[in-house]
Amino acid sequence: MKKSFLLTLITLFTFSLLQAQPSQVEIVDPPFWWTQMPVNELQLQLYGDELGHYRATVDYPEVTITKQLAVDSPNYLFLYFDISDEALAGNLPIVLTRGDEEITLNYELKTRETTEGRNMGFDASDLIYLMMPDRFANGDPSNDTIEGMREAADRSNPERRQGGDIQGVIDQLDYLENLGMTAIWFTPMFENDMSPEYGAYHGYAATDLYKVDRRYGSNELYKELVDRVHQRDMKVIMDMIHNHVGDKHWWMNDWPTKDWFHSWDEYGQTNFRGTVGSDPYASEYDRDKLLNGWFVPEMPDLNQNNELLADYLIQNTLWWIEYSGIDGIRMDTYVYPDQKYMARWSKEVLTAYPNFNIVGEAWVENVPNESYWQYDAPGVDDGYDSELPSVTDFPLSFAVRQGLNEEFSWANGLSKIYETIAQDRLYADPMKNVIFLDNHDMGRIYETLGKDEDLFKIAYMFLMTTRGIPQVYYGTELMMAHENRGGDDEAWRQTMPGGWPDDDRSVFTEGGRTEQENEIIDYITQLNQWRKDAVAIHEGKLVHFIPENNTYVYFRVHDEQTVMVVLNAGEEAATLNRDRFAEILDAFEVGVDVLSGQEVDVTQDFEITANTAGVWELR
Repeated sequence: MKKSFLLTLITLFTFSLLQAQPSQVEIVDPPFWWTQMPVNELQLQLYGDELGHYRATVDYPEVTITKQLAVDSPNYLFLYFDISDEALAGNLPIVLTRGDEEITLNYELKTRETTEGRNMGFDASDLIYLMMPDRFANGDPSNDTIEGMREAADRSNPERRQGGDIQGVIDQLDYLENLGMTAIWFTPMFENDMSPEYGAYHGYAATDLYKVDRRYGSNELYKELVDRVHQRDMKVIMDMIHNHVGDKHWWMNDWPTKDWFHSWDEYGQTNFRGTVGSDPYASEYDRDKLLNGWFVPEMPDLNQNNELLADYLIQNTLWWIEYSGIDGIRMDTYVYPDQKYMARWSKEVLTAYPNFNIVGEAWVENVPNESYWQYDAPGVDDGYDSELPSVTDFPLSFAVRQGLNEEFSWANGLSKIYETIAQDRLYADPMKNVIFLDNHDMGRIYETLGKDEDLFKIAYMFLMTTRGIPQVYYGTELMMAHENRGGDDEAWRQTMPGGWPDDDRSVFTEGGRTEQENEIIDYITQLNQWRKDAVAIHEGKLVHFIPENNTYVYFRVHDEQTVMVVLNAGEEAATLNRDRFAEILDAFEVGVDVLSGQEVDVTQDFEITANTAGVWELR
């Protein structure tokens, strides 16, 4: 009896001691910061048992706490610091107290990197290669399956992870550089530790916004990738998502505030109608469904009207820009979050990094609804005041895909492209639009054009020579078609043959490609490499002529170079009446074909064969 009583006392005493131990800080976001940043404010989100009951103090030169906030969940503490330009790098001791309990968190302030060639932005002189890292190349099979993560690689199922990673990209940088690419846009590499049934290989269901998914590599390896790309005078564009996260994000287990996410019960799924965002007559019902509805049930919708969350997301952006050295951001689903927040986000990012560039994904059907989202859009007076430089030019992409599949008329065929370009006055600067033939959410262009190589070449020639910043989807350089694999998305999200150690051929080498693949890749590479130095394409004025007989003629005019482009999608050869183009051609005598080097006399009429695209430098 006595022995049992004594054991009980010891047990209770031990338990009370354990209970009296100070709470531990489990998560600190961001994990570190820098001195002499372009912004002085730092928000820390601390997470751990009962941390909301603690109060913080600091004693560090030129660093002060400006506010600290407990929230609905008792396990979060938000701290705001002012870090002056005179603050020095080092360990910043943050003392957290709760009665007699005390926790000291040594927070690291780093020295900013001063290496040149970081955060360079991107523009019309660039050519962007869009890839899905999971589908491009597997350079490190050892990270295909990570113990403790929910989904393993499964190459037998195209709806699951295939194992592509950062090392695979590093291994194939020669291939990308030789193609003539100057920038790489990766679909998101954030941790997506989602259930296998969902299939989050695409990266758009983040479960931690400060971590690269370990199946791709690590934060450090991502930074090394950016550095290696920069060493080749190329750039990196990071894909971000501020509309939603994945339902396995650690926030979901313990919401910081009751309004951190929008309620599925209240709003359900979004209506996917991006037009609503710019519609002056939109109902509140439709607007709420667009902005507050969840993208899919596995992607909880973030409430950017929550000031703490808005600060968190903006600071996360600045952290990745500073940490990695990336040159631009593609913001996913730009039209779905709160509009005032997106305007604030773009302004704060570009104020901090003036040379940077951002493209917002605005999947809408027509030019007026697309142009609304770009900075200084004409006629926008509803309070949306964004500095977003670039938008994804979906209307032009649709026009190309439809126009090359239609019979010619005043409004169809190549006229559809002409009519779309003719509305460019609605954009603040159409030269900043990101233009494309296809991407990871659309059917591949070669398949869409009925696997017609001639039409494909016409489309590609247009992409390389019209106004804007061209983006090429991985595999387009090989005229990839669809595969009968899994769901619709998986049909155009194939793995690159040769990216996996057990592949039976490699499209990264000439010997591993088919004859047709080598022919088209030579065509594309030659055009890409020429475009690198074509100042008329980068900066020149666009002058175009109404299409006739499904032949579209336009010029890119610059003081240093003038280029003539002819797209003939007709079934017969077209004779070009030289006098029709006299306003440009009167200053020139010959045109030199940029691919063949052959000359054509532009002082008289000349002919272009059927289903052909041609580009000439005029001299």
